[in-house]
Amino acid sequence: MKVMPFLKRMLFCVSLVSGALALSACSGPTSSNTVSISGAFEFTSLSPSKNGFVFSRMQVLETLLDVDEKGLLIPALAKDWKVSDDAKIWTFNLRDDVRFHDGAAMDADAVVNSLEIAKSKHGALRKAPIEKIYAKDNHTVIITLTRPFTPLGAVLANYANGILSPAAYDDNGEVVTLAGTGPYKVFQFEPPHKLVVERFDDYWGKKASIQYASYLTGHRAESRVLQAKSGQADIVFGLDPASLASLEKMDILTVHSNPIPRTIVLKLNSGHRFLEDVRARKALSLAIDRKGIAKGVLHIPGSEAEQILPASMTNWYLDDVSDETEASAGMPDSLLAELGWKKNAQGYLERNGELFELTLITYADRPELTTVATSIQAQWEKIGVKTNVEVTNSSAIPMGHQDGSLEAALMARNYGFIADPLGVMLSDYGSDGGGDWGAMNWNNKELSADLLELEQTSDPVKYKEIAQRSAQIIYNERPVIPVSSYVQQTAVNKRIKGFRFDPFERSYFLNEMEFVNL
Repeated sequence: MKVMPFLKRMLFCVSLVSGALALSACSGPTSSNTVSISGAFEFTSLSPSKNGFVFSRMQVLETLLDVDEKGLLIPALAKDWKVSDDAKIWTFNLRDDVRFHDGAAMDADAVVNSLEIAKSKHGALRKAPIEKIYAKDNHTVIITLTRPFTPLGAVLANYANGILSPAAYDDNGEVVTLAGTGPYKVFQFEPPHKLVVERFDDYWGKKASIQYASYLTGHRAESRVLQAKSGQADIVFGLDPASLASLEKMDILTVHSNPIPRTIVLKLNSGHRFLEDVRARKALSLAIDRKGIAKGVLHIPGSEAEQILPASMTNWYLDDVSDETEASAGMPDSLLAELGWKKNAQGYLERNGELFELTLITYADRPELTTVATSIQAQWEKIGVKTNVEVTNSSAIPMGHQDGSLEAALMARNYGFIADPLGVMLSDYGSDGGGDWGAMNWNNKELSADLLELEQTSDPVKYKEIAQRSAQIIYNERPVIPVSSYVQQTAVNKRIKGFRFDPFERSYFLNEMEFVNL
């Protein structure tokens, strides 16, 4: 993608005044006209299917539908939509006068083109039972399905299915320039760490007040804390909870704590000879002191989680699940003894001359995972499970799933990736033995049948009944083990007015922000 570098832009902004050179007002991004954002995640591609999250949050990319703070579908590039009585025909009426960043008008053909390309990529749209996507007229897009699929609206609201100008793609459907429809357009793209966006004055909706916004990646939580304290960054996401007390004392900052539909979970290889019996998985779960981790490690009392989905997702949340930790004394030992494990002289479990030894991998993108992993290591070793923690890249988890080498992994699973968690549940626990970020070598026929039935269920009462049954199976069988729910900790400089948090992390709402004089 061709983006004019900052210094080159500066040359065009030099004017001759009274025989001396002076910079004009078009000098590009500066601290006075740019809201700076710091986060933990790198980006490497212009493709929405790969790194659309950063372009959606920076309001470059938009989708047909959006979701509100409760996960309910709302209009976006489609001003309204309807579903046929048999739930197999979805009709989307597009907004008028929407323009892409390259100046082209958004019409039905452009939307169809983007969705067809998105459907060819890896992602939820590819798995949807789509028969055909076509333009009925210039402002109407119709999607026909081979069978009812209730999560389609939520799938279309995912950033991977963002709508781009036809000129954004090459002949192979690869994105070469990110011409979206959002209130900001790409100004500077320097993967994997830096993205600068510029206000798009022809935006169809609420126009931005701030001219530029920058996103800078930084893995180290300590560095991000320093950025917040020094004012180098206006908005800093993913703060270490241990730093909150010092940040809250600073007059220039406001600290926000917001629950999100993401959970720290342990992914287990249920086909491993040590883990194939549910009693072994349950023993490992019972050995975890969730309250201790929430309070002493994460510094967020009350964030402990017995279930993979949060209470905000009421269809899937079980109200009658008791606190395992309170009643777990001695239970891990007895369950493991039933499986023939006995402690040796070193205090490790042994069976038939073989140690109960596991390698637990995690990744540094989320620094809290490393400290939680070492806590779990200590807690598992108390019951005799020798645990080796390896900190690697997040890509090692899907790789280990695919080649069968993974034994256990600690990860942050985003269940709000698609507003309706059914899409994630199908991906993680479907009929093919699990997904890269869900179950591994585990399948439950009743659960598979329930998830497929949910795809076609529009009755809310019946939907909740089936979802509850599905959640209970996952809780009972422990193909993954929840540890803690996420709370997003964010520091916002008080020179920024209008910050609000999106629990589904789709947008930073940059176009609602303003600078204030302190």
